[in-house]
Parts: sequence; C-alpha cells; structure tokens
Amino acid sequence: MKQGKTKPTVLIGLLGPTLDQGRNAGRWERWRPSIALCQHEDLLVSRFELLVQPRFESLGKLIDADIRSVSPETEVRRHVLQVRDPWDFEEVYGELHDFARGYAFDTDREDYLIHITTGTHVAQICLFLLTETHYFPARLVQTEPPAQRASGEPGAYKIIDLDLSKYDRLASRFRKEMKEGASFLKSGIETRNAGFNKLIERIEQVAVASRAPLLLTGPTGAGKSLLARRIYELRKSRNLVRGSFVEVNCATLRGDAAMSALFGHEKGAFTGATRDREGLLRAADGGVLFLDEIGELGSDEQAMLLRAIEEKVFLPVGADREARSDFLLIAGTNRDLRREVAAGRFREDLLARIDMWTFRLPGLAERREDIAPNLDYELEAYARQSGQHVSFTREGRERFLAFARSEQSAWLGNFRDLNGAVCRMATLALGGRISSEGVEEEIERLRAAWKADPQEAGGDGALEALLGPTRLEELDLFDRLQLERVVEVCRRSRSLSDAGRRLFERSRAQRKTSNDADRLRKYLLRFGLNWDDLFADRGE
Repeated sequence: MKQGKTKPTVLIGLLGPTLDQGRNAGRWERWRPSIALCQHEDLLVSRFELLVQPRFESLGKLIDADIRSVSPETEVRRHVLQVRDPWDFEEVYGELHDFARGYAFDTDREDYLIHITTGTHVAQICLFLLTETHYFPARLVQTEPPAQRASGEPGAYKIIDLDLSKYDRLASRFRKEMKEGASFLKSGIETRNAGFNKLIERIEQVAVASRAPLLLTGPTGAGKSLLARRIYELRKSRNLVRGSFVEVNCATLRGDAAMSALFGHEKGAFTGATRDREGLLRAADGGVLFLDEIGELGSDEQAMLLRAIEEKVFLPVGADREARSDFLLIAGTNRDLRREVAAGRFREDLLARIDMWTFRLPGLAERREDIAPNLDYELEAYARQSGQHVSFTREGRERFLAFARSEQSAWLGNFRDLNGAVCRMATLALGGRISSEGVEEEIERLRAAWKADPQEAGGDGALEALLGPTRLEELDLFDRLQLERVVEVCRRSRSLSDAGRRLFERSRAQRKTSNDADRLRKYLLRFGLNWDDLFADRGE
C-alpha cells in the first residue's frame, strides 16, 4: 500500500492498556498496535498524538520511548484524557470532543489518521462519530496483528475514508433500497403525483426508523387501511417486528363490548363471559395494532389506551392483574381530532401521544394524475381475485380516464369508488373487454351516486349542515343558490387557492393583480364560514 502523499502524516490514537502493555524484553515479541503502526515502511508517521488516561501515564511513557526507538523520525506527544470510566459514553465522548475542538488542525499542511484499534468499544465508537462529523478532519486507520502474534512483525493496517460520495455503488444501493421501500408502500403502483410520492418516501423513512405511533388522516377510502398493512409488511421484511398485524375499526366497538374487544376479559367478568378473552392489544404483542377511526373510541377506552401506549400495560375487564403488550400503534381517522379535543370528545393527552408522526393521505380527486396507474392496479387485483383477465378497449379506456380525471368526477368514496367501478365494469364485460358502452353505463351510475350525496351535490342538505336551519331560512333564494354552487366547487377542489382559481377564472384575466384565495375567503366569511368548515363532516 503506497501512501502517495507528500504531506506529513499525523496519527491520533488512544493508548491501549491491554494491547499496548508489556514491560520486559519479551514485549518486542508481542504485537502492540500503537507501536506496530509506526513500524510500517510504507506509512511514515511524522507525529503521534497519544491520548492517555491518568492512571496509565507510566505505560504511556514506555510506549513513547518504544516508538522513538523503532521510528526515530516520529515525534510523540502525550495528552492526558481525564476519563474515570472508559465505558461511560457521555464522559468519553465529552473528553474526545473537547480534545478535537481544542486541537490546532492544519489540513493544508498535514494529513490526519485516527487509530481506532485501541481503547474500549465506547472510545472507538466515539472516535468514529467525531471523525464522521468532521470534528476530526481525518481518515480512520484500523490495524490487525500478524498471523503469528509472537513474530515481532507489525501486522497489517487499512485506511478507511469516510467520504461516502466516493462509494457510488454503496450510495446507489441505498437509494435503490429506499425506492424499493417506497414502492412497496405504494403496492408497486407507479404514482405520478409529486406530493404523494414525497409523502410516501417520508413514511417509509419513519416506518423503518421509529417505534413511535403513526397517525394516518384523510378522507374515507383514501387508503389508510392498506397503507397500515403495507407499513407492517415493510417492517416485518426488515426484521423490525415479530408479531402479527391486528386491525380493528373502532366505529364497530360500542359500549361494554369495546373494552373487552380491545383489552380482553377474564372468565366471569360479566354475564356471558364464559371464557377468557385475549383482546386485540395482547394479540398485537410484538407486532402492529391498527386502530382505524380512532376518534370513535369512548373516553374510558381512550384512557386505557393511553396507558397501554405509554407504559405497555393495561387491565383486562374483570382482572386483578395487569397484562402487558408491546406493540407499534398505527391510528387512522377521517376526523379533525383537534376539533374533537376542543369539543371534549377526544383526550388531549392521547392526541399528543399519537401525534408524533401524522401523515394526511390525499383523496383520489386530489391525485387525478394517479388514476391511470391505479386503474391498472385495480384490474390486476380483480384478475387475481376472480381468476379472469379483463381489459379495456382503447376507446373504453380513453373515455373512462377522460371522465375520471375531469371535474365531473367527485370521487366521494375515493379508492373505494374506483375499486367498485372497476369491479362492476369487469363483471359485466362481455368477452373480458370493457367497451365504451360499459364505461358510459358506469359513468351514469357514479354520477347518480354522487348526486344523491347531499353533502357533495350541494342543495339545502349541504347548506343546512353548514349554516343550520335558522340561518339558511334567512338567506335570499339568490344567495342560497349561489352559495350552493360555491360550496360544491370548493368541496371538489384541492385548496382554497385552487377553488378560487376555478370560481374567478374569467374575471381574474381582466385584473392586473389577483388574489383568488382572498376573494373566496371574504365571500365565505359573509356567511360565517371558513374553508375548514366545508370539510368538517369528512375530517379533512
């Protein structure tokens, strides 16, 4: 190994009380890493900064003398590290950090090597971290003994450069693994929405790096349940969980049965309890518990769940001894939990505990560019489930996508609507081909279903829910009809600005300056409404 550099090499290393020790003449037959590193003909050490604990100063003096005898050109400087416990991470890191901050590095004139063979494992880790973060502007050097330790040979050394930019293969492999993880969470669907792709990448990072609860929000049908299961499968593939995936929709839990279903019960705890019940929390021990619609839980269940998250213990119904379960919690909701807290329906301390990582999944109407790849995914899923391959005719596919991407499609049920549409068209397809006629039939079915939803289609049902019957009665027919249409457009838009652009598309072209969002905000305020009020029923 040729060094190939003209600048002097400065070595910084810890005295090894075990590996470097030896006082009699026989010490020259032993492999001592601090000495051996100065014996290599192809590595000329100009200066050795030897870090020594106070109680080993006499050994430090001996090592100093021995280095001078084998390498007269090496200047040895001993530095005392005031470390009482070499296994105390905080103490060791603090001393090494102070040394690095106080040392007069001159990288223009000298090259620096950090020896990480000697010292405790704690010290070696600290030296690595301080080098990796450039407190030591150096490379690492690792030494190893010769095959025959008593041969007096210096063994081998290897210089490790922590500049990972040089390791293109490693970097590309890391990027590939991240991409594969994100693709896994998307079920392999090549989504095109930049915001959604960025969201999934962040969820992938958190899913493999954190055990804190995850909160998935967004409208019904946005894919929270599927994503929760994929998070579990991703963690399992990385050996981060050993238990099962346990899922429950909290809206199905009511009354006394809720406590028993979640936390279990003992035989005889109540009428009908003829045997012990494990409960969902214990079933999720070592795995993932997905509580969908967590906002539907009652106050007692919320209090018990909070303790189970924080302390990993809870009391089954009718039991006098606590049960334990260590699970990762993923919670889902289509409600605004902060509003639920303000209304006294959800515990503030529970929300604070599950709000560490919150991710809002957008509805399908907010990701219209992703409808095509999701359409292909639904067709493949239908084929797997039914055993029948079905495809669109060219005209049929173009017609369906034109409708699905247009503002005519509300996608109130989000991916559930898309799944239902594909299943119906595929089931009715003659000869396994979905024709334009079949698409038109489905489009009319979807339009009728969405129009039947008073909250989306506008009308007095939507306005009464927003304003209340008294305020609605006070509106002129003109204001009522106009507000109905404005609300309908808003509820089909991605944001206040997006809705403003649609509503003021013509007039804005005639204005020198425009602030569509502000115009729309002021219009809504005339009726005592704000943007969030329009989506309160969806939890958006």
